[in-house]
Amino acid sequence: MTLETLYIFCRWIHFSSLILFTGSAFYSALLAPSCYQPVLSRRLMPLLTGAAVLTLLSALSMLAVQTGLMSGDWRNIAQSAIWLAVLGTGFGQAWCGQLLVAALACLIVIWRHTMQQRLLLLCGLLQLCGLAMVGHAAMLDGWLGTLQRINHAIHLTGAAFWAGGLLPLLWLMRDARQPACRSDAIRTMMRFSRYGHGAVAFTLLSGIVNTAFITGWPWPADNAYRQWLALKVGLVALMVFIALFNRYWLVPRFGTTDSRAQLWFVRTTQLELLIAVLVVAIVSLFATLQP
Repeated sequence: MTLETLYIFCRWIHFSSLILFTGSAFYSALLAPSCYQPVLSRRLMPLLTGAAVLTLLSALSMLAVQTGLMSGDWRNIAQSAIWLAVLGTGFGQAWCGQLLVAALACLIVIWRHTMQQRLLLLCGLLQLCGLAMVGHAAMLDGWLGTLQRINHAIHLTGAAFWAGGLLPLLWLMRDARQPACRSDAIRTMMRFSRYGHGAVAFTLLSGIVNTAFITGWPWPADNAYRQWLALKVGLVALMVFIALFNRYWLVPRFGTTDSRAQLWFVRTTQLELLIAVLVVAIVSLFATLQP
């Protein structure tokens, strides 16, 4: 495996774990009713812990691989002078912030406190905003560069709420079948659905703006970057269709706990989650290409 391929793989793991971490934290910090929040927090804690650790490890791996890429030889990863040189770059300085917040999140998951879930959400949001400081999102300077970074942070936050909330949504579907927590689980899912409309809209609009910043208009798919981007757009459109089908066709048909509509909802949400994983993989690939 080449360093370039390893870097793409590390990006995929990092983006996926961070999106899952932040999306799960939205549930336990903001979406769950107060009486249900402790229960949901305990159930989501193994997921949050695993995602936090994986985010930190993948961030460290990305920095190590980037050190090899910038030096031109993977054997230079063992040299402290190369590390110091990489940390002195714009990427290195921005990534130090990523590592610090990721490490802080790992500490917070073992700190039992009433503010734990909101602090975890804050750590996730800070890391998402930090990703807007590197890569193509940081290609412009001046006020246009500031707008591009803000727009990209909004894009990542909306995507984390939407795609990162799909796996916890499947867990809530199981809770909705339990009489003891049925009403609270349904309220939580309805809040996710209500605010999810805004998250999807922000994700799509900010994605369009981000594309305009990076590639400009008109947008012919005349290189590898734009072709992969076009594939991503198509997959996201499919995710939107599934989300609308779930919300406006299946949910109104939830008549009983054994309704076939609920089974279809679970299956289509699993498909949407699988597509989201594929979208993140594609982004991890074309983000390393020239636009």
